[in-house]
Amino acid sequence: MKWTIQWRWRRQKKLNRSFSMDLVLFFILAGAGLFMAVPFVFMISTALKPLDELFLFPPTFFVRSPTLDNFYDLGLIFSNTWVPLSRYMFNTIFVALTGTVGHVILASMAAYPLAKLRLPGGNVLFMIVVLSLMFAPQVTAIPNYLTVSWLGLLDSYWALIFPAIATSLGLFLMKQFMEQIPDALIEAAKIDGASEFRIFWSIVMPMVKPAWLTLIIFSFKGLWGTGSGGQGASFVYSEQLKTMDYAFSQILAGGFYRSGPMAAAALIMMLVPVLIFILTQSSVIQTMSTSGLKD
Repeated sequence: MKWTIQWRWRRQKKLNRSFSMDLVLFFILAGAGLFMAVPFVFMISTALKPLDELFLFPPTFFVRSPTLDNFYDLGLIFSNTWVPLSRYMFNTIFVALTGTVGHVILASMAAYPLAKLRLPGGNVLFMIVVLSLMFAPQVTAIPNYLTVSWLGLLDSYWALIFPAIATSLGLFLMKQFMEQIPDALIEAAKIDGASEFRIFWSIVMPMVKPAWLTLIIFSFKGLWGTGSGGQGASFVYSEQLKTMDYAFSQILAGGFYRSGPMAAAALIMMLVPVLIFILTQSSVIQTMSTSGLKD
């Protein structure tokens, strides 16, 4: 009855809206979308500019004579280094994928008992998690370094992966979504003889799919850009273990004439997270639209 009334109210509201108002809203949203796409278009245009156009004054927004020389020069730069670009690429992909998968699994497994089991001190633990969201990465850099050093993981892939796995954003997001799952559904599964792990993996995780898909985007984006500073610079010393972000940042040390290859490198680093977002944008929108709602 409740959903029928709500559907009729929404339908009536939609029918009462005039065509002119729909047109105004369309142009407003289209303008906002175009404005948000400006940085992305400018980065593509810059990566395709020849060197003489990069230093024009006043600068031009769109490229006049597009060229792929910047990407060719980028490959030429790394062909002369003793660590090949493929090694940096492998390091980045391995760290990003391993850290993302580990973070999603650990955050989900930790969020389930906090959301659906009556744990003593569970509210206090969750409050600590919420408070940890207020700290900037620069604040936790030294504690993370001391922890990784105590575990003997400095100068390894795990020096970048372990701190990313233990971030509190995933736990907060997964708990908020798991709380929306009806307790009656879990009780029915227990009556049928399902174990806690079976309930978690076969019932809870599929129902919170938009949440962990969104978490994958956030986690992968953070790990994909790790390397030029912070943990990437202080936790890993061997050149063979560096990521692409660190390697690309070294291009700037060559002087202003490497501005073209640097623009090409920035575009490459941005394309992968953008493509992942495009593939999973429906789940992200669903996550944002349903967060905070209760059944």
